[in-house]
Order: sequence, then structure tokens, then C-alpha cells
Amino acid sequence: MAGLFGRKSIPVLGIDISSIAVKLVELSKAGKTYKVESYAVEPLPVNSVVDKRIEDVEAVGQGIDRAVRKSGTKLKTCAVAVSGSSVITRVIPMSAELSDTEMADQILIEADQYIPYDLEEVSYDFSVIGPAEGNSEQVDVLLAASQRENVDRRVECCEYAGLTAKVVDIEAYAIERSFELLRHQLPDQGIDKVVAVVDAGTTTMAITVLHDGNVIYTRDQTFGGKQLTEEIMRRYGISYEEAEQKKRQGGLPDNYYGEVLEPFKENIVQEINRLLQFFFASSSFNAIDNIVMAGGNSAIPNIDSMVEQGVGAPAIMAKPSAHLKVSGRAHADRLHANAEALLVSFGLALRSFD
Repeated sequence: MAGLFGRKSIPVLGIDISSIAVKLVELSKAGKTYKVESYAVEPLPVNSVVDKRIEDVEAVGQGIDRAVRKSGTKLKTCAVAVSGSSVITRVIPMSAELSDTEMADQILIEADQYIPYDLEEVSYDFSVIGPAEGNSEQVDVLLAASQRENVDRRVECCEYAGLTAKVVDIEAYAIERSFELLRHQLPDQGIDKVVAVVDAGTTTMAITVLHDGNVIYTRDQTFGGKQLTEEIMRRYGISYEEAEQKKRQGGLPDNYYGEVLEPFKENIVQEINRLLQFFFASSSFNAIDNIVMAGGNSAIPNIDSMVEQGVGAPAIMAKPSAHLKVSGRAHADRLHANAEALLVSFGLALRSFD
């Protein structure tokens, strides 16, 4: 079974399993940058994934299979991710002289201090972050654990589609990795800046705060585009499927924009401010330098300017593919149009080059 981080230098597809879709990205190296070799987004049946928990392995496996076929990729290995809310992470100082095997043995001995589950019920892994601050004889080790079912179901979905999950990552760290593709959008390349990446999805809004490109805080809460769809259903007396379609493609009455969409956009700003207040309360920071909007709801027209005004920090749309080469089969126009929803997929695909 794949570990929570996996190991190095494996060509992998980045596969993000969200509440409504499978999102696939394949990258290759192109000189000093990367090339998008293939890409696909495949819708999933309603309730096959609920709050990042896979409820229907077969439906999700079929979705991955369709995405693989649509993309035209030849790769049979992939990287997937579990969400921050289902993952426990701890930074543990350990002796710098320990080997990986010795660290694993030591963590196993002490794991019950850090993991509030029976070890037989969890998948866990660790990765050395770097030297411990103020102690040259120790290193900081990131321990990550998730209930085994969360990992196993993702692995099973990939196997259903004929893929081998070589890496099971954590969404926040996939976003950290994809941050390298966003630096060109930020002042001073984001160096020594505090940047909040807001992933505004269908059922969840997640914030990942990075300092100088490194994750320092993550949190998510239940709020997303599903609430807008349900309000459209209620207001106009139509089915969920029709509401979702009209939300994306148009065709709603003129009062939709002022009476339904604008209040929803205001709620997005309120939720971002709430998440940032949690961050400020738990850290030494009291301001952020930039906001990067990602996820499906970031495609709502003018949401970036509304967030910028409501939060008081410059806000931009995530464009991870903007400076990358794109193969013919990846359909550059569609890729760039959906890029803000692909941060996790890009971060997972970048595991090919660790």
C-alpha cells in the first residue's frame, strides 16, 4: 500500500479527487520548466464523494478511468491526496544522526503520543523537513497520519482504473508544491511573503497559508458552491442538475445576479475573513501580503476584486499553467480556462520530479 508521502523520482499522474470531479494532470520536464502532456476533468455522480470522503469506490474508479482515457496518457502510476481535515500532522524534533530506518522505529515507539487512533487503523509516514531551529544536532521531522480507510479507498479507486497509486500526499503540501508555478504572479516571486491560497470548492473552503513558499497553516470549513446551487434550486424551483448546469452555462433570470449571486460572493468574502482570523489568532502574523484564489468558485466573475476589497490584501486568480508549455492533446485553451481548479493536480504531478 502507498505511504502518505511516497518516495522519489517516480513519473506519476496527478489525480485530484474532489466532491464533483476527477482532475488529472501529467507533466514532463521541458528545460528549466515543465510541459503539460495531458489533462482531463471528469464529473463524478452526486454523493460519490461527500466532504472529501469517498462513498462509492466504483463510481470514482470509473470516473478516474474515463479521465485517463480522455487525457490520452500512457502512464499507469499516479499520485493522489487526502484532505487536511482528515490528516493529523506533527513536527517532531529528532536526532540528526538517525537513519530513516531508525527514525521509523523511534516514531513507531512514540506514535501513540502524536496519533489519537489505534495504529492498526491509520496509515502514517514521515519526512525530514530540515535542521531544527536553534539545535544543530536535531532535525525537524513531519509526521503525517490519516485513518487507513481514507488512504485505502483512494488506492482502490486508482486500481479500479488500472492505475497504481505510488504516492498518497496531503492536499496542503500538494498546494505548497504547486506554489512554484504561481511565483511569477506574485511581487518579488513571493519570496519572504505571507500568501494565503484559498481553495474555494463545491462543499469546502480551504485555506493554506505559506511563508516564503512553505506551509505554515491550513484550515478548512464547510462552505462552497453547492450552497449556491441549492439556493438556485430553491429560488427558481428547478432540479439540482438543472441548477448546476444553468449556474455554469447561463440561462437564469436577470434577478439571479443581484439577488442570488452577489450575496453568495459576499459570503465568500466573509468566510475568507473568518479563516484568516483563525490564522492570525494562532500565529505571530497579523497580516498577509497576497491572496491567491483557487478552486471552482474562484472562476466567478470579479470575485478576486471583491475579495481584495473585502479582505484588504491584493488578490489574484491562480494560473499555474500560464508559463508552461502545453502538448496538443492537453488542449491549451481548456486547460488555461480551468487552471485555477487544478492546483492540487499540478502539485501531485510535480511529485514526478522530487
